[in-house]
Amino acid sequence: MKKFAEIFRNRSFTKLFLANFTSQMGSTIGLTAFMFYLLDRFSSQPVYATITELMYSLPMLAVFFLIGVFADRLDRQKIAVYCDWISAGLSIMLIAAIYIGWMPFVFGTLFLRSAIQKFFFPAEHGMVQGILKKDDYTTAAGLNQLVMSLFMLFGNGLGVLAYWSIGIYGAIVVDTISFIISALLIQTTNVPKEARLPNGPHELNDLNIRMVLKDFKKGFSYVLSSKLLFTLIIGFFLFGIVNGGFSVMPIFILKYKLAPDTYEEYSIVIGFVFGIGVLIGSFIASLLAQKMKLYHLISIGLIIAGSFTALASLPNNIIIFLALLFVSALALPLINVGIGGWLPSIIDPKMMGRVQGLISPLNMLSHTLTLVFIAYSFPAILSIEMLYWIVGGCLAIVGVFYMIVLPKLAEENEIAVEESAVEQGI
Repeated sequence: MKKFAEIFRNRSFTKLFLANFTSQMGSTIGLTAFMFYLLDRFSSQPVYATITELMYSLPMLAVFFLIGVFADRLDRQKIAVYCDWISAGLSIMLIAAIYIGWMPFVFGTLFLRSAIQKFFFPAEHGMVQGILKKDDYTTAAGLNQLVMSLFMLFGNGLGVLAYWSIGIYGAIVVDTISFIISALLIQTTNVPKEARLPNGPHELNDLNIRMVLKDFKKGFSYVLSSKLLFTLIIGFFLFGIVNGGFSVMPIFILKYKLAPDTYEEYSIVIGFVFGIGVLIGSFIASLLAQKMKLYHLISIGLIIAGSFTALASLPNNIIIFLALLFVSALALPLINVGIGGWLPSIIDPKMMGRVQGLISPLNMLSHTLTLVFIAYSFPAILSIEMLYWIVGGCLAIVGVFYMIVLPKLAEENEIAVEESAVEQGI
């Protein structure tokens, strides 16, 4: 807690943290409310709800090669501010689209808003790296994990509450206000020039297709050139597998094994138990990160989460299942805080945007491939228990792999940094 208090004394970080929080809130509440609005209004056409989810994820495929390059070449502060202001404007347009009732206009607006928001986080992460000391990176990662767990626990509930209390239009107005608050916070933040423009000043007109592709390729090569960085980013590919699996596996095991008649009610309980586990795990991970090596934190988190995920497939009692799932959720933040706190300390600030721009599509790719695999194999080829063994096994095996290779790679990286400092006369 002392570390949290210290990092919030940095007013620039505090404003960026609150901006990140409100921007995420603007993304979550309206989208959830809109999902329930569609299910109410078009109850016989559930495909609309699926399309809404796709309008949130598909834009990444359209802009993934641009977001990192923009964050490294243009003013990161302006990018984040413009993202919020444009998102606020598109939220107002979404209200108009829903009022008109023309669904292609509605989904097109959702797609555009989501595409714009993808540019926010690499720019925001790059600024945070520039205004914090290296010792604070892990604490910042813990705080980000805490925000993620809060949205996991309460985000959908807030969206539902907004829809029930103020309706779809009111929920989207909340979105709009959230984006405006985020924009004002970032606009008034004092960000050093080297954090805003790590590669010097550039204009949008400078970024032609050839330069964008060249910079994207350079970012890809940068990741491949560092064994440590490449190994850690494999972790984000793993997160996609876990997220993809956990998006459907708990419902499947309830419906086909533990509670066939009451699986809908228990699905709410699972969400609550999992969210509480991640929330408590975020506090534990933040404390442990100050006392142990990050590669130990990551490895232990992977092995515990993987083992208990596999074990969760065995019981026929739902209480025991929930207890095992809770322990697995408790361990997941150890991985996220470990990797999230380590990456900023080993990535060149000039390359942070491009590295972040690679992480999201990699995560989404593994998420999608996992869902395709489950759709193809379950229940025709694999049982529900086997799905838990595969996902849990992936986590545990990577944990053992990290336990073997990360200490050596971390040592090699420290030696390389020291040699580079000597060569530069630091």
